[in-house]
Amino acid sequence: MSPRSPSVNEELRRRSRERILQATVDLVSTRGYEATTLGDIAERAGSARGLISYYFPGKRQLLQAAVHRLMHLTLEEALEREPRTEDGRERLARAIDAILGLAVSRPTLMRTHMAGILQAEGFVQCQEQQRLAYLLRDTVVRYGSEDVDTDYPLLRALLMGAVVAVLLPGAPMPMARLRWELFQRYGLGWEQGAPPDGGPPDSTPVVRLGQSSKSK
Repeated sequence: MSPRSPSVNEELRRRSRERILQATVDLVSTRGYEATTLGDIAERAGSARGLISYYFPGKRQLLQAAVHRLMHLTLEEALEREPRTEDGRERLARAIDAILGLAVSRPTLMRTHMAGILQAEGFVQCQEQQRLAYLLRDTVVRYGSEDVDTDYPLLRALLMGAVVAVLLPGAPMPMARLRWELFQRYGLGWEQGAPPDGGPPDSTPVVRLGQSSKSK
C-alpha cells in the first residue's frame, strides 16, 4: 500500500480535530463541564486520548475552541441562509439573532463558555475564534461602519453582555427585550433577522424596514 499524500493526511487531521470539537460541544451541553472528561470526549469522537492533548493544551482551551467553532458555524449558516442577502442591516440582524439564539438553545454550554473567558486566560486565540471574528467584523463592514476598529469590538462586547444577561442565574433578562435593545441601537426593524414569536416587548413601537430609531 502506497503512503498517504500530505494533503490526505492533512484532511484526516482536520476531520479528527472537528470530531473532537463536536464531541466536546455535545457532551458539555448535556453533562456540563465538570462531568465531562477528556476520556469521554475522546471516546465520543472515536479518537485516541493522546490526540486531544496533541491538538489542545488543556480542557479549557478545548472547550473554548469547540464553542467558537459552534458560534462560527451557527453565524455562517444564519448569514448565508435563503433568501441570500447582501443588505448590511439584515445581515447584522441575523448575526445578533444567531448569537442570542445560542444562549437560548445551548444554555449550559454558553454559560460555561462565558465563565471560562472571564477567567485570567481570556479568549483562546485559535483558528475557530479567528473565523468567528472574521465573520463578525465583516458583518460590521457590510452594515456600513465608518470606524470598524471601534465598532467591531463594541458589537462583540454588546453581544457578550447580552448572552450573559440571558444566562444570569436567578435573574435572567428576557431574550426578546435584549434583542429589542440591540436592534434599537443599530436601527434595525423587529421583523429583520429571525424574530421570536410574540412580537417586540410591550409598549415599544416597531421600527419598520427602511426606518431607523436614530440617525447613524
